[in-house]
Amino acid sequence: MLKKFLVLMALIVPMTANAADKKKKEEPVVHLTDEQIYDELKKFAMVFEAARENFVEEADEKKMLEAAMNGMLGALDPHSSYLAADEFKEFSEKSHGEFGGLGIQITSDRGAVRVISPIDDTPAEKAGIKAGDYITHIDDEQVFDLTLNQAVKKMKGRPGTKVKLTIVSDDGEPRTITLKRAIIKVKSVKFEEKKLADATDDTDEKIGYIRISDFGATTAKELREAIASLEKAKVIGYVLDVRNNPGGYLTAAIDVSDAFLDDGEIVSTRGKKKTDIDRVFAKPGDLTNGKPVVVLINHGSASASEIVAGALQDNHRALVMGSQSFGKGSVQQQKPLGDGTAIHITIARYYTPSGRSIQNEGITPDVEVLHSKVEVLEKRESMYSEASFKNSLKNDKSKKKDAKKSKTDDEEDAPELTDAEKDALDYQLQRAMDMVRAMSKLNMLPHAKADVSSDDAAELGEEENADAEKANEAKAPKKAPAKPAAKSSSKPAGKSSAKPAAKAPAKKK
Repeated sequence: MLKKFLVLMALIVPMTANAADKKKKEEPVVHLTDEQIYDELKKFAMVFEAARENFVEEADEKKMLEAAMNGMLGALDPHSSYLAADEFKEFSEKSHGEFGGLGIQITSDRGAVRVISPIDDTPAEKAGIKAGDYITHIDDEQVFDLTLNQAVKKMKGRPGTKVKLTIVSDDGEPRTITLKRAIIKVKSVKFEEKKLADATDDTDEKIGYIRISDFGATTAKELREAIASLEKAKVIGYVLDVRNNPGGYLTAAIDVSDAFLDDGEIVSTRGKKKTDIDRVFAKPGDLTNGKPVVVLINHGSASASEIVAGALQDNHRALVMGSQSFGKGSVQQQKPLGDGTAIHITIARYYTPSGRSIQNEGITPDVEVLHSKVEVLEKRESMYSEASFKNSLKNDKSKKKDAKKSKTDDEEDAPELTDAEKDALDYQLQRAMDMVRAMSKLNMLPHAKADVSSDDAAELGEEENADAEKANEAKAPKKAPAKPAAKSSSKPAGKSSAKPAAKAPAKKK
């Protein structure tokens, strides 16, 4: 009974916090004078001293101060936080492609811990943890008393040891699962030639499938190698799968987008001031030689994934399919404090080429294809046909092969599915490959939506755009090296580049 009550509270707290959050957003920002700020800092010192002197047990001063700094940054947005020395060190492990834990990306959601996405081929993914799930308890301890960094620490541990999580999914039913910690090795890009599930053996229509699970330091290099290999295989088009990809390096997202583009803007980042705007443009050279591209997204696609989807969609280069993305449109950066610690803070918002901010909204797919289960109602070859009649004439030039032998009982009972069988059950993937094949046959490129709506144009404002152009003209352009498969283009490359240290907000465990 107590457990059910705690789970109910877990679901209620985010909703009540949401109402309070909306009320807070409606309140105007209060700016203090220097004297008022000094008075508040004196009050903070008085609170610290009173707590240290009067608390019933011996106080941990370092813990108190770190919690105060974390609370101060957490009041700004869910992605800003204080990083102690060990946390700052762990944060950089992602760039090396290997770390210990469960393989799960989480974020803070109004005091709760919410899953952005599991990482491919990890304990979390194999246990069935999904994007959008809430973690309410870690080893039977509720998470609402923990900061996000504390929750991360509790889930990390020596490889081979176990941790128990209580998960609440969309259906509201809690479940407890026990996971074994492992060394998480992230291979950012996987690729292969695929055929549709209903394709015949003699078809030569091969589709290049590229799965990007994370935008890391080596993603762009791995992608170029993947495209080069698939181009040699003479694929007819590409499916770029960024479902359940929680993001990563902004520069990696820019490089991935650039691989599919000949020209055009990729993304713009806009900071606190109207003139603090950086625009990034594609360099000449579409590595896929203009072949059809479909980008697959879902509600676990966040941050860098949304930059790629938005850039290819707005430049009319790819058709976006799947479901609405996560809606994380802000850029974070680590600011070292000189003693091994740092702050992780939101420094800008990013916008798609048409001027869309996807913060809290996400990328809307051109074709919505929800994750579904397909049930076959009709056999490929009916028992009733001309061929079923007695003494029917034979087709001398028939290319049909003998029917495959039926599976043995052992094969029928085998629990492991082959990669082809898994692909056949992936409804979104099959529809994406269908679209690539259709686009290839029609020799067409996708038609994106209108570049900027009237509301967006009004919101951006002519004054802001003018200021942005002046700011960009004042910056010295950096000449980037040409891509290996560059094509000629009349459009110049962009003037500015994104901040290289910017990263997605999610914590990895």
